[in-house]
Amino acid sequence: MRLVSTHIHPVKSLAGVDVDRATVEPWGLRHDRRWMLLQPDGGVLTARAAPRMLGLTAVPGPGSVTLTDSGGASLTVAEPVHGPPAATSLSRLDTVRLAAGEAHDWLSERLDRQVRLGWLDDPRRRPVSTAHGGRPGDPLNLSDAGPLLVATLPSLRRLRDWIVEGALERGEPAPDPLPMARFRPTVVLDGPVEPFAEDGWTRLRIGTVDFRVADRCDRCELTLIDPVTFTRGKEPIRTLARHRRQDGKVWFGVWLIPVTTGEIRVGDPVVAG
Repeated sequence: MRLVSTHIHPVKSLAGVDVDRATVEPWGLRHDRRWMLLQPDGGVLTARAAPRMLGLTAVPGPGSVTLTDSGGASLTVAEPVHGPPAATSLSRLDTVRLAAGEAHDWLSERLDRQVRLGWLDDPRRRPVSTAHGGRPGDPLNLSDAGPLLVATLPSLRRLRDWIVEGALERGEPAPDPLPMARFRPTVVLDGPVEPFAEDGWTRLRIGTVDFRVADRCDRCELTLIDPVTFTRGKEPIRTLARHRRQDGKVWFGVWLIPVTTGEIRVGDPVVAG
């Protein structure tokens, strides 16, 4: 197997960037999911409730993040190292630091709702849940359950085939191939493995960096939203529910926890066990 793509989403639920190389830290890839949007009451806002978030792009920079809207307007926001703390409803995290007010105004205008931009100053303040394979001392960025999410192209190809088969059974035209971006993985692998072989992995090495497989990833309604049109459909949840339903959930991809740190690069060999 090989690492075929790496993806960093600096702001939770916003569009991110594809990178050729990334630094693996104990809590995830450097710059990945260190920012998030808060509602006035401290609740976390994601694209499940505000699909237009997917139309905003976040690109990391030295000590900052640059936000860009679909029209090309952008704003660079400095990491609020000394920003005021704000309470958050995110699991296993009490507060984040608030960015400068202009960031709140810029985002609120584009999303047509009042939001604030928060930054996680120290991921060591947030542990990986034991329910998702976390062990004492495992830190986590602002991801839902694990530091990195890995998906494989063989699994996506099988899912695409199932979606087409289902459409033909219903007398519908075959849909366009579902993009991997719907699943917002951190790393994507390809190679001569069976679809969903990752379900049985316990460890993974990408290049020279070792990972522990913590848990499978159950998928939510965010995967139903087209990131271009912001419309909701039935796929891939409808097909996953038919072929990949267990314990009342549907599954695609697995969560990784770094055992060592270092740099990974597209093209790196991958060994699973």
